[in-house]
Amino acid sequence: MTEVGFSLGSNIGDKTGRLIRALEALFAGPDLAFVACSSFYKTAPWGYADQDWFVNLCAVGETSLPPERLLALCKHVEQVVGRQDTFRWGPRVIDVDILYYGGDEISEPGLAIPHRELFNRGFVLVPLAEIRPGLVLSGRVIGEEATRFADEAMEIVAPPWAPAEP
Repeated sequence: MTEVGFSLGSNIGDKTGRLIRALEALFAGPDLAFVACSSFYKTAPWGYADQDWFVNLCAVGETSLPPERLLALCKHVEQVVGRQDTFRWGPRVIDVDILYYGGDEISEPGLAIPHRELFNRGFVLVPLAEIRPGLVLSGRVIGEEATRFADEAMEIVAPPWAPAEP
């Protein structure tokens, strides 16, 4: 099994509810086991400012899926929750990104691991540092990198999610 990290975000409608639905769908199958989830953070839009605020979180799992199939699962979860394509950095019903896949580095069309913008986004680093502060990706420690965003306006709006006990 390989440890994988995800970033999830929403800024349309019931943001927290959509994120919970996405987490439930993401971790529903036998090929991805839940490990940890950060708190839910209210964050400012990134890249395109004229839109509603987001709710973002990070989650960690363990998978037997290869990266390409994991990406397909993320896209499927987005469809199930109701994602509609808008424009780059525009409003999102749901966004599910793979942040890392073990220690692998992958650069293919449509799949970059670690995520290309990981170290530029406080709304990713702060939640990820909550659950994996000592994680080292591309030679950088997540907890240390997250401190660069200490002054960004972020507010915890919900506690960490966990799947229901069977």
